[in-house]
Amino acid sequence: MPPDSETKNAMPKRLYIETVGCQMNMLDSELVVASLRQQGYELTSDFNLADTILFNTCSVREHAEEKVYSQLGRLRRLKESHPEKVIAVMGCMAQKDQKIVFDRAPYVDLVVGPGQLHRIPDLISEIQNGGGRKMEVSMGRRDGSVEQIKRSHESFDPLRDPEMRPSPYQAYVRIQIGCDKFCTYCIVPMVRGPEQGRPPQDIIREAQALADQGCLEIVLLGQTVNSYRYQDGETTVRLRDLLYPLHDIDGIKRIKFVTNYPKDMTYELLEAVRDLPKVSPYLHVPAQSGSNRMLERMKRGYTVEDYRDMMQRIAETIPGAAVSSDFIVGFCGETEEDFQQTVQLVEECRFKNSFIFKYSERPGTRGAELYPDDIPLDVKKRRNNELLELQNRICEEENEKFLGERVEVLVEGLSKQAVNQEAETPEELRSNIVQMTGRTHCDRIVVFEGNRRQAGQILPVAIYDTTAHTLFGTVVTDCVGPEVYSLNL
Repeated sequence: MPPDSETKNAMPKRLYIETVGCQMNMLDSELVVASLRQQGYELTSDFNLADTILFNTCSVREHAEEKVYSQLGRLRRLKESHPEKVIAVMGCMAQKDQKIVFDRAPYVDLVVGPGQLHRIPDLISEIQNGGGRKMEVSMGRRDGSVEQIKRSHESFDPLRDPEMRPSPYQAYVRIQIGCDKFCTYCIVPMVRGPEQGRPPQDIIREAQALADQGCLEIVLLGQTVNSYRYQDGETTVRLRDLLYPLHDIDGIKRIKFVTNYPKDMTYELLEAVRDLPKVSPYLHVPAQSGSNRMLERMKRGYTVEDYRDMMQRIAETIPGAAVSSDFIVGFCGETEEDFQQTVQLVEECRFKNSFIFKYSERPGTRGAELYPDDIPLDVKKRRNNELLELQNRICEEENEKFLGERVEVLVEGLSKQAVNQEAETPEELRSNIVQMTGRTHCDRIVVFEGNRRQAGQILPVAIYDTTAHTLFGTVVTDCVGPEVYSLNL
């Protein structure tokens, strides 16, 4: 073995990575870590020990950006005392801010947009070899032809890293990048580029590889995932067409897809969800507002009546399906009447859960150009808390319906409480009986007493208690057979 190889094995490079934002960012981090492992990197949870420090960023809300800049500020002295360390900012904020990152944190070495993730290992090597700081970002939406812009935003999905996944048995699979909806509050079309569907054969090949690694559940990702479309000659492949071959992959037990767009929730797609047992009866479909006036200002492309029609389609086609949503409160010009219409929609739809956000103006969006951010912060906070309180009450009432029921749980591992307890307990005192956690087919969290060997199994659990966000149960051991697994709960 050459001497330099021996040195490389003796002194592995260390990587610290911090990720904020959505599932798409989590997947991006997994892919980057996997590619850097091939360059001899090992992960560390202490940035002081790292040779390279990576921040994968989000631009959807101002708070996420300021959190990253605050973290970068903590690294100034570390970089001054260890100039050989590489500090990199990747993701949506990197694409949006570009040179602003260098202005606000001049000790940053590398800024990389989400379309250039495949370049990160080479760029880090160039910096370490004295090449100076680097910036690689995609073209703006007005900087070239559609095809040129698409190519500059092409993402990569090569290697995978199980350590970066939600659990060893679950994995994200990107089927679409970019977005063409141009909602006035949203920066995603500017930082993720035009909407593009990945070739179906690449998606199926990736899912098969994950199954071969022991993955039981895949989550298909797209900014508006049910808008997925891939054109091959005269053949058009939509999401419903993709679900069937994915369903046929041995080893895959569950298939989910997020996030959905209301106008593209067709009967054909819903019938595929109904007819394919592996596809989860869980649909995340953001409404954002219950006011037509606000939806028009947001340029959402549908009305409240359209959304209600979609909910009716879901109820007719998949009785008992779990639907979750997103809402923005305090958008520009939102009156109390507008907000109360949102309250009414939440009361009516009884979502499994909702992600509720206070409007945060994003420079570069049409909303920032067209409308003043005129709702006072205290009003935004009150509306946020009121809607959150309502949704929590609905969650609690809906979860109580599971008392006494048996549900199928894909066991993910130790519960958060058990993880925290183990961190404080000497190994010789740890019990074989621990608190485990997993999810039902419709994405409800279940906690139960069990053991570590159950991780990665799908088990029947009888529910004896509930809260707004968690079901508590006991593993059913007194019966076996396929009837135990018949409930899509």
